[in-house]
Amino acid sequence: MSAVPIDVESRPGARLLLLLPALALLLLFLVVPMFSVFRTSFFPGTSSMGATGFTLSQYARFFSSTLYNSVLLETVAYGIIVSVGCIVLGFPVGYSLARMPPAKRRLRMILIIVPLTLSLVVVVFGWMVLLGRQGLLNNLLLALGLIEAPRQLLFNRAAVLVVLIQQFLPFMILSIMNVVLQIDPVLEHASTSLRATRLTTFRKVVVPLAAPGIVSGFTLVFVMTVSAFVTPRLIGGARTQMLGGLIFDEVLTTMNWPFGAAMSFILLAVGLGVLALVNMLVVRRITRGLHVR
Repeated sequence: MSAVPIDVESRPGARLLLLLPALALLLLFLVVPMFSVFRTSFFPGTSSMGATGFTLSQYARFFSSTLYNSVLLETVAYGIIVSVGCIVLGFPVGYSLARMPPAKRRLRMILIIVPLTLSLVVVVFGWMVLLGRQGLLNNLLLALGLIEAPRQLLFNRAAVLVVLIQQFLPFMILSIMNVVLQIDPVLEHASTSLRATRLTTFRKVVVPLAAPGIVSGFTLVFVMTVSAFVTPRLIGGARTQMLGGLIFDEVLTTMNWPFGAAMSFILLAVGLGVLALVNMLVVRRITRGLHVR
């Protein structure tokens, strides 16, 4: 007996049935735990065990501290800088991959995806070996005579930015490539035939059409950057503070779950606000460009 196919288009209820397993998983393992953490952020005191009541003291403690506010701003700054850096480095790669023949593209995509298969801890320790005082980079600079003594290349903001960009660059490349694949090259040829320069074609044709991929890549990289704590801790040391590391300390070291939960939702709210602002600016820019043309 052959199976009877389900006509999803003519039966809206079938769509809901197909979505139910995924919705149930999201509800059980994401929405319910997030609501529990959100409720914990309003507990008074420093422990959630047997705590009752409702207070904004945890949020007031955060916003009344210069230290926490500066760490929050620095975390957002890291997210924006890393995201923009990934766009600058990833767009040429993603565009070139999209314009390659499928056979060549497949091989190069493997090279881009391979770093994602490695453990984050392995990647970070590899960078520590590379940037250490007796590491490969210092030895190379000494051999070339560019420095007279080993330099401290670790435990600074620049090292953290470089490592974070290297970790999240593949996500930006893949996001941009998938969108550029859907852009018909005929549009670029038409722009050139109308005597537009390559820069004008790139700015007025390619970038607006690739904007969804840029925004999705920015969103992925930004979210992963602001929530990172392994890389800043090991590469940046005590000199580099990000909110993810402070949340980790509050939850697992001092066991102050209410304050850690409050910081988590502050980071979530600020992150969503930044992403909403970026999306609004991109949509406005595209709309304005369409009206101008």
